[in-house]
Amino acid sequence: MSVRAPRVALLGKQGAGKGTQASRIAEHYDVPHLSTGDLLRAAAAAETELGLEAKEYMDRGEFVPDDLVLRLVEEQLDQDDLRTRGFVLDGFPRNRAQAEALEAMLGQYPLDVVIDLDVPTEVVLPRIAGRRVCSQCGASYHVDNPPSNDWKCDVCGGDVVQREDDTEDAVLRRLELYELQTLPLIQFYRRLGKLAHVDGTGEADDVFKALVQVVREHFDPESP
Repeated sequence: MSVRAPRVALLGKQGAGKGTQASRIAEHYDVPHLSTGDLLRAAAAAETELGLEAKEYMDRGEFVPDDLVLRLVEEQLDQDDLRTRGFVLDGFPRNRAQAEALEAMLGQYPLDVVIDLDVPTEVVLPRIAGRRVCSQCGASYHVDNPPSNDWKCDVCGGDVVQREDDTEDAVLRRLELYELQTLPLIQFYRRLGKLAHVDGTGEADDVFKALVQVVREHFDPESP
């Protein structure tokens, strides 16, 4: 039987650092890093049928419906037969309905582990609310790490601003919604015996080491 790489889903609040850590895990195991946000933006930029449909929701600041997100994920899993190759899902699934659909989609190649990267709201709130972006090129900054010249972008010279959905009130609403959606999701994977928790408040390298250890504990390379 051929040796394979793990199938991992990384959950966590916005601002918990899951994008960075998911990318590092994917690089460590040499598997694709599948961020639904990145996939949706890429599909919209490419003006695919699915991407244009999703863009209508994103432009209104709304969540993209589950059926569109699931179609996009399935397209990616079908490419290069990722079910058998392995992957790291970043911030997906977001709710129990998506989780149940993903289980059916994966079939005989289920997730090895679902990791909840746990960072308290009082930690992620200033991370997100302090974020600033260039209105022209999209370069990212933070109030603790501003551009060098009076909030003008170091890359293109554009105005560096706070996005409307990054205000403290908007962030709190998103975090409250995340908590509501995630509790049933956590319970679902706990019942399947696939859930693990990792404290995401430490140094990035320490968090990464803890994540890799959890994957190692749940991963059997000789399983289908």
